[in-house]
Amino acid sequence: MMSSRTSFSVVHGEPELVVPAGPTPRELKNLSDIDDQEGLRFQHQVIMFYQKSHVMEGKHPATVIKYGLAEALVHYYPLAGRLREWPNRKLTVDCSGEGILFVEAEAHVSLKELGNSILPPCPHMKELLLDVPGSQGILGCPLLLFQVTRLTCGGFAFAARMNHTICDSLGLVQFLTMVGEIARGVSISQFPVWQRELFNARDPPRITYAHHEYDETKHCSNKDTMDFDQMAHESFFFGPKEIATLRSHLPQHLRKCSTFEILSACLWKCRTKALGLEPNEIVGLSPFITARGKVGLHVPNGYYGNAFAFPMALSKAGLLCQSPLEYALGLIKKAKAQMGLEYVKSVADLMVLKGRPKYKTKENYLIGDTTHVGFYDVDFGWGSPIYGGPAGAIPFVSFYGRFRNNEGEDGVVVPILLPHHVMKRFLFELVKITSEVPVGLSYNKITNRSML
Repeated sequence: MMSSRTSFSVVHGEPELVVPAGPTPRELKNLSDIDDQEGLRFQHQVIMFYQKSHVMEGKHPATVIKYGLAEALVHYYPLAGRLREWPNRKLTVDCSGEGILFVEAEAHVSLKELGNSILPPCPHMKELLLDVPGSQGILGCPLLLFQVTRLTCGGFAFAARMNHTICDSLGLVQFLTMVGEIARGVSISQFPVWQRELFNARDPPRITYAHHEYDETKHCSNKDTMDFDQMAHESFFFGPKEIATLRSHLPQHLRKCSTFEILSACLWKCRTKALGLEPNEIVGLSPFITARGKVGLHVPNGYYGNAFAFPMALSKAGLLCQSPLEYALGLIKKAKAQMGLEYVKSVADLMVLKGRPKYKTKENYLIGDTTHVGFYDVDFGWGSPIYGGPAGAIPFVSFYGRFRNNEGEDGVVVPILLPHHVMKRFLFELVKITSEVPVGLSYNKITNRSML
């Protein structure tokens, strides 16, 4: 199994623009007031790894996928455009048809040699997703960058970088699903829906919730929460045993809570303990909650814009650390329960009234769950990926991903980014809460199972 430090050579082809395969409208289309908030003005990376398929023998994945991209862009033509910014920082897509970036590459390594390094935080992202000069900007740059890297075993890596203002993870998967259907020659199952006005501010705008997730950051003297010069980027695997142990900490009537809820409660508590905050400091957890399927929101099938909010659970650090796990769980459930039409409209109104601010990061931890997004359903002809999801964490934000480990267990992999000294304390707290036996007897075992 390859160490994350082992290097291998990658030969990159020249980056090219893939344009829609047919004519598309030339028009300006406004993003929603949820889309263009400051916190989504970044490039989000995901990666998928596919094994060799005898059915696709003799076919080059880059050629197959590039064909599917060009055809799918006829339907998703705004993705081939460029962003402009108008007064009040309003973003608009110029549907110019200029295209998306595509890179073809060959790597002298096999999936077997890569081993667990395919998981977040993937240490090979610089090789598997070329940082094309001049493409990183939010305005006036390609909205998507894809790289297909063929491996010596016949499998390949498919890496993607998306401008997060144009779509969320569900929207990206919806687009890639169509790419796969076209590549395989099957019927298209879902056509795109724009309708960004669904998530626009009201007229006149009015903030009706206390949106602590957008509170202005106040100065704090605690160095542990501010010193991010030396960061540790680690991943933790939570299989059935770890989740069952976490549930055993709860009263019987709460044990049917979702995996997302119990895992988020655990991570929030362990992370807060590791940070060593003053007991009276206020800490928060902001779960990304989708608007799709929520009563009153009526998000149509095919909508590929950002359709979520992240209501914030709040607690004093001391109370969170000293209380049983059910305390954190209750706060998360309460925060999630706020999500609905009024809450989303209040967020959109806040964006217009307050200049589209970034979410709060100080003493806040944001968590996104991609386990049900559908990355494992993206099939370009080579079947399901053996891993599909986020490439890693970003400061203050973790993304949950699906994975089956070497023991055949299905579970959740969570990348986390913390200062090195904080990460050591976090691991200690995590071992304590996920272990069925005293820490001294189980520390090494849990470390090996959890850290990938």
